Amino acid sequence: MTRIEELQLVARCVIADDREAFGRLVEAYQQPLRRFLLHLTLGDNDLTDDLAQETFVKAYLAVRGFKALAGFKTWLFRIAYNEFYSHTRRQHEDTLDDDAPDGALGTVEQPTEARLSVEQAMTALSDNERAVVSLFYIQDLPLAKVASITGMPEGTVKSHLHRAKQKMSKLLS
Repeated sequence: MTRIEELQLVARCVIADDREAFGRLVEAYQQPLRRFLLHLTLGDNDLTDDLAQETFVKAYLAVRGFKALAGFKTWLFRIAYNEFYSHTRRQHEDTLDDDAPDGALGTVEQPTEARLSVEQAMTALSDNERAVVSLFYIQDLPLAKVASITGMPEGTVKSHLHRAKQKMSKLLS
C-alpha cells in the first residue's frame, strides 16, 4: 500500500468515521503485524491474536490523533510494540505479586541441542533484542523506523542488533 493510499484511507476514517476504510488498513497490515507479534511472543498464537486485536482497537480509537509524521504502518507497529511491552510488564508484576523465588524471573533455560532453528534461537534473546531483530531482519524496516517503533535511539537499536546476532550466532554454530 502506498503512502498516499494510506493517507486517503486514514482521512476517510477521521473525516467520515469510515469503518470500511479502516477495514482496508487492517487487511493490508494484519499479516505483517501478526508476524511481528508472533516473533515477540515466541510463537504464542493466542497471545498474538489478543495483542493484534488490542492493537487494531487502539489504533481505531486513536486514528484521529495520527499525525502522519511517520507512515501508518510505523505508527501501528508502535502501538503493537507498546501493547506487547504493557503485557510483559503486567505479567512481570503478576509474577512478582506471587512472590516468585529470587532468580526465577527472566531466565531462559539454555537449550541442550547442538543445532537450533532460528526461531528457537530467538527464544534466547531479550524482548528488546527480539523486537529489533524482528523489525529489522524479518519486517525489513530501516533502522530509523525500528527506532521510531521501539522508541529507542538508533545507537541502542544497533547495539541490540549486534548483541542479538552474537547470541544467535553462538547458539546456531
